[in-house]
Amino acid sequence: MFCFQCEQTAKGTGCTKIGVCGKKPDVAALQDLLIYTLKGLSQVAVEGRKVDVNDRDVNVFTCEAIFSTLTNVDFDPDRFVELLRRCVELRDQLKDKVKAAGGTEEYPDGPATFDLGSNREEMIRQGEMHGVLSNGELDEDRRSLRETLIYGLKGVAAYADHAQILGQEDDELYGFIHKALASSLNKDMALGEWIELVLECGKANLKAMELLDAANTGRYGHPVPTEVPLGAKKGKAILVSGHDLRDLELILKQTEGKGINVYTHGEMLPCHGYPELKKYPHFYGHYGTAWQNQIKEFAEFPGSIVMTTNCIQKPRESYFDRIFTTGLVGWPGVTHIKDKDFTPAIEKALESDGFKEDTDKGTVMVGFGRNAVLSVAEKIIEAVKTGKIRHFFLVAGCDGAKPGRNYYTEFVEKVPEDCIVLTLACGKFRFFDKKLGDIEGIPRLIDIGQCNDAYSAIMIASALADAFNCSVNELPLSMILSWYEQKAVAILLTLFALGIKDIRLGPSLPAFITPNVLDVLVQNYNIMPIKTPDEDLKAILG
Repeated sequence: MFCFQCEQTAKGTGCTKIGVCGKKPDVAALQDLLIYTLKGLSQVAVEGRKVDVNDRDVNVFTCEAIFSTLTNVDFDPDRFVELLRRCVELRDQLKDKVKAAGGTEEYPDGPATFDLGSNREEMIRQGEMHGVLSNGELDEDRRSLRETLIYGLKGVAAYADHAQILGQEDDELYGFIHKALASSLNKDMALGEWIELVLECGKANLKAMELLDAANTGRYGHPVPTEVPLGAKKGKAILVSGHDLRDLELILKQTEGKGINVYTHGEMLPCHGYPELKKYPHFYGHYGTAWQNQIKEFAEFPGSIVMTTNCIQKPRESYFDRIFTTGLVGWPGVTHIKDKDFTPAIEKALESDGFKEDTDKGTVMVGFGRNAVLSVAEKIIEAVKTGKIRHFFLVAGCDGAKPGRNYYTEFVEKVPEDCIVLTLACGKFRFFDKKLGDIEGIPRLIDIGQCNDAYSAIMIASALADAFNCSVNELPLSMILSWYEQKAVAILLTLFALGIKDIRLGPSLPAFITPNVLDVLVQNYNIMPIKTPDEDLKAILG
């Protein structure tokens, strides 16, 4: 195996024996084969659009299947066997539809025509032939850009899938995903063409985040500032981790009147700000942080745990009976809820001890989406003009277990008192409970939401730039980002596509970016690695 799609990759170069995430070589090979097979399905989908053949099942499946290859989503090899068979089935059905509509009958040798192995072992062997390093015809820089494109598409697909679940879709977005996957097979593209396609992926991700924003706010209302308890309330309990608001809504509905308090974990914290979710009286508070203490927190939680989408790498067998998964998540030994009937999790919560007493661990504020922030835009603008607010820092991104992420805690602690910290995504759990006070009633720590709420951050920055009659790059705003997996890659590509410069990125730079590609990013966007908090603050503020 060879995998270097996440920040924690072994030795900063690539995992070759087993993933740092816990992914085994058989799963890595099946994931590689699935991406390869999706490229073939995409070749057929591209031809289909030429003759007005557009299959929604293919579109939705493509996003679901790409999503299944993200870091720490699903390490059950049998699931990939099912996805591969379905992919080939859809590919061949779509070929027939294209032919019937007068389209091509001929496809190049490769993923659009190959025969899938008949069993898991054969598929693993096929996957070993189609990994990252298998195509020797691409030079190192083109391979770097190809993988950057693929990893960006994984983030786009994740957001598009979440949006689709809540009824928001865009055919142009599906069309780009297919075009990009099919184009990644092109051995003759020049470096400039690869770069254009990568930036187009960033634009597509902005659309995907816009769709998800419309889905979330359309169904649950725009977030409002909300104080969330971090302690516990005496009684039975269910913890919901992951990203999926729809699953949380269903759990809240199904636990009404049952004496169970529902807690969030990780990226679900921002859900407390949505009016249509916070209306449930048993939606109590937030438990734990994100990556750094996740295993310990889950082990100590005295109720059932529901994980939606990507949440955890290595669940412990000691609490397998309390873990329930949905969507694309599923590990051998845990219960996978496919029909959205959470009765097994509810019954386990009722059997469990629950919290034996109330505990007070303070509170945090959430719910500062773009509507909430822009509602006080005039106050913010006046505070900047009068010098009361000197600078804004967007300290955002992924969390992870690898050493070096304490940088972000220290950075926020050292931000001067006349500056404001905006944050989003699970990286905030390094500092989300810091009491930074306020400036003229404006909180100095503003939680914008989940990672996909980078869309809100972009809208806030654009609105402030308009108000100051300047570009986003001319605002007193600096972006200090942490990355871990592929949604972060997609967001970074979006920022590049928007022309955002001077981004500081860490804890380390992506292993899949070659020195030549990095040089292009430095020249065009002045992207730079983080140093120390003191050095970076001095460089930014002088």
